[in-house]
Amino acid sequence: MDFNLSEEHKAVQEAARDFAQNELLPGVIERDDVQKFDPTLLRRMGDLGFMGMMVSPEYGGGGMDTVSYAIAIEELSKVDASASVIMSVNNSLVCWGLEKYGNEDQKQKYLTRLAAGEVVGAFCLSEPEAGSDATSQHTTAEDKGDYYLLNGTKNWITNGNTASIYLVMAQTYPEKRHKGINCLIVEKGMEGFSVGKKEDKMGIRASDTHSLMFTDVKVPKENRIGEDGMGFKFAMSTLNGGRIGIAAQALGIAAGAYELALAYSLQRKTFAKPIFEHQAIQFKLAEMATRIEAARLLVYKAARLKDEGKEFVKEAAMAKLYASDVAMWVTTEAVQVHGGYGYVKEYHVERLMRDAKITQIYEGTSEIQKIVIARELLK
Repeated sequence: MDFNLSEEHKAVQEAARDFAQNELLPGVIERDDVQKFDPTLLRRMGDLGFMGMMVSPEYGGGGMDTVSYAIAIEELSKVDASASVIMSVNNSLVCWGLEKYGNEDQKQKYLTRLAAGEVVGAFCLSEPEAGSDATSQHTTAEDKGDYYLLNGTKNWITNGNTASIYLVMAQTYPEKRHKGINCLIVEKGMEGFSVGKKEDKMGIRASDTHSLMFTDVKVPKENRIGEDGMGFKFAMSTLNGGRIGIAAQALGIAAGAYELALAYSLQRKTFAKPIFEHQAIQFKLAEMATRIEAARLLVYKAARLKDEGKEFVKEAAMAKLYASDVAMWVTTEAVQVHGGYGYVKEYHVERLMRDAKITQIYEGTSEIQKIVIARELLK
């Protein structure tokens, strides 16, 4: 076992940290307030290669491994989880799925632009009645010969309005249940496709989350990913890898809150000494550091297994389950360390606490992760 980062990994870490601290940090509170991500920063993420890190250079990506991707997500999440979720969805749920399951025409038409950050993608699985139960797709894709007629609604879609390319799961053969689902590539601007209101969220407020409506949208047959009826398999396979990204995001949120709490504890004085010298604060920081390190090892292990082409489903679910709990606990404790200052926006930890909660919910709730882990144990 080698727990050291390679020189390439260290370079990725430094580049991501520099971008986060020098470009994301200024204005992060304001972006949270107005609930809007700066498009200039989005273009910078594309220019720096963060939007297609794992995509093959053949299609304009960085050709990097999953560990590099997790490292970058962690550094961005220390500062701005809204930025990291935009990056995570584009990399894990859209680009990865397209490269693995898409045909050459789809890769040339869509993947190259997504990997370069020229456009942003969205992954559309959740519905009003299909969250954790992803098999219950009410959105339909009726086979009309040379096209599908798409009807339905998708909920809680990250990059809902920012995106230009959408991977939409829809039911074509209801009698086949999950084996009748297809994944279709839908472009913004297709007739009958509309974006609903933006959700007013507790956390990750600068990322745009919307409902999407499809009314008799004609989607060409060539926009179907993979064989007929493999949409559910596509979605589950993609989500397995996506969990590593969200685990890394949770890890970064926790690490960012811990770093802020540690720095504050060395500056803030009570009873004529820095609060770090009080055992109560030392114990909090020690527990934070320990849980974060444990989460980091889980995340990196899952990423390494994926890079080695080995089974990683259980490890990815464990990483997301544990890291998201750590993020929620550490951010709450970081607010406590800051006292009254932790409850105001200026000190950032209250935002990190709000951002942490979603990591226990999206891309599979903590309860779903336990189901996945238990099923894998039986194997």
